[in-house]
Amino acid sequence: MEPNGKTKPTYVLLCETQPLTALGVCYAAERAGFEMLPGGDSAAAALETAFRQRPAVLLMDKALGVQAALDMVPALRRGAPETALVLWGVSITEAEALRCLQAGVRGVLRKASSPEILIECLKAVAAGQNWMEDSVFKAPPASERSHRSELTPREQQVMELVEHGLKNREIARELGIRPGTVKIHLKHIFEKTGVRGRYGLALTGMRQKGLLSIPPGEGPRQAA
Repeated sequence: MEPNGKTKPTYVLLCETQPLTALGVCYAAERAGFEMLPGGDSAAAALETAFRQRPAVLLMDKALGVQAALDMVPALRRGAPETALVLWGVSITEAEALRCLQAGVRGVLRKASSPEILIECLKAVAAGQNWMEDSVFKAPPASERSHRSELTPREQQVMELVEHGLKNREIARELGIRPGTVKIHLKHIFEKTGVRGRYGLALTGMRQKGLLSIPPGEGPRQAA
């Protein structure tokens, strides 16, 4: 609450390369009660504004580059720690999504999302949650019925290391086993959980641990 009794506004800084898209986002967000701040069309301009204005969310266009988003995370931690970064783009792969989330990006969604999905993302991230649109998956996220409890202790260890982004050789070295044995464990994990691919496995694990909010998708899924 502000001194006058009104609810403190939630500020969103928009860094978008397409002016018409920026107008549409601002319109949808302001109708939902957010206060929009212009962040320009470059990472440097957005950072400068974020350091000065300290918004709750910085919505950044993936067209500026995934690496630019990854570099943005530590910069925000130093200069605007209260600002959470959301990356959105025309095309985002599972690998890119996982890499960004593990680096500290707080939200990932596609530009083809509906205004309602965009607002849901902004609200969740502003409230301190991690968020990702489920259409980033090549296959549907596993339900809460996924048989994680049926995994053997070793399979649990392998899955945990996959969730932290380790490759097969790194997992093998960590557990003192052969890379071929890791592949066998992963095959069994995929069969038991119903998840396809290591990126889907890691993202599903984050979701089931409550580290990631993934709302139901809309319409047909698109391959990344």
